[in-house]
Amino acid sequence: MNRSILAQENTVFQGSGGVSANNRPLGFQPAFRNNETGCIYASRFADGRLAPVHVIDGLPEELVLERSAAGRVTSVKSSVQAGFTLRGDFYDREQAASYSQGRLEPAALCH
Repeated sequence: MNRSILAQENTVFQGSGGVSANNRPLGFQPAFRNNETGCIYASRFADGRLAPVHVIDGLPEELVLERSAAGRVTSVKSSVQAGFTLRGDFYDREQAASYSQGRLEPAALCH
């Protein structure tokens, strides 16, 4: 996962609830899930503040693969997936898009 992949995902889900700008009014918060461990991390800036969009700079060091010369995170483990949290549940982009269109109930999520 890197910034380029995040940009590609935003393009794929543009205009749907699979992007932060379109699902924020529903209460979604951008987050990441490590599919190896199931751990979920809120999207944060490098200084720890919550980010309104997906930002890899605030992910924990154990997920970071590469940094730029300036210290910014440039890639993280491939097991990291961008998605959103809503009331404690993680939604991948497809699920968030479906939920925002009324096609997915919270009970339909896999935990």
